[in-house]
Amino acid sequence: MTPSTTVPAPVPATVPATPVEAFDALYAYAAPALLQQAYVLSGRRQLAQEAVEYAFHRAWERWPEVAVDRDPPGWVRAVAHDYALSPWHRLRPALRHPEPEPPPTDARALREALLELPPPYRRTLLLYDGLGMGLPETAAETEASTPAAGHRLLHAREALAALLPDLADTRVLRERLAALLAQGPPAVPAPPPPRTVRAGGERRVRLWMRGTVAMTALIVVATAFTAATAPTRYEPPLAPGEAVAGVPVLSGPERLTSQDEKLRARLHAEQVTGPPRLVPDVR
Repeated sequence: MTPSTTVPAPVPATVPATPVEAFDALYAYAAPALLQQAYVLSGRRQLAQEAVEYAFHRAWERWPEVAVDRDPPGWVRAVAHDYALSPWHRLRPALRHPEPEPPPTDARALREALLELPPPYRRTLLLYDGLGMGLPETAAETEASTPAAGHRLLHAREALAALLPDLADTRVLRERLAALLAQGPPAVPAPPPPRTVRAGGERRVRLWMRGTVAMTALIVVATAFTAATAPTRYEPPLAPGEAVAGVPVLSGPERLTSQDEKLRARLHAEQVTGPPRLVPDVR
């Protein structure tokens, strides 16, 4: 018998030992790609940077939840995409003016064509054809049913092919999208270091806590003031007056008519007549 050969166990990959190291590793892995995706979705460099920083701020605030998620990069990606496509950004004065466009290229034409699509179509197309996600995963991340995500994908491809006919071929479309996501936004600095992002997230949490404490104190003071100044018993309000139909208006004696005046003068002028028992005795 030949002795069995002992196969050495594979060396495990380095596992982050602390939450800070795990967050920094996730940031270094996902932030550059998320910056490119947010720029493709929004078409604005400033908004893309804000979306990535906001997503990682939220991830650091809820790190116990994100750390045990089955797909931490997907968790951060969903938050970044939601922020980049939020319709409330259209109300911000700083984002009302168009950004300077780079020189005309194929990448710019594709980016402008993508911005012509509705946001749900744009996001579905980026996830499925740009990142190569499956249709059920795309539907779950966009909070839609699988048939709805499939219809969005088909309509997005049709609309994009109408704007750029050479993208009617799905293979060409995927290659162009992958190249666009690999290029990154032009003239955008690299994402800030993870330590800066973590500090910003912690500062944001402190501001929220202070605001919550201040609002709670304001509610307590308002409640105490109301309890101190509120009446202790119920006083029903006086009912408003109403006009009663058919009843004459209360007033003084009516003015005598000419016939009434003649009758009064006659009664005063004539002597009292009638049975003696009705005549008063003035003695």
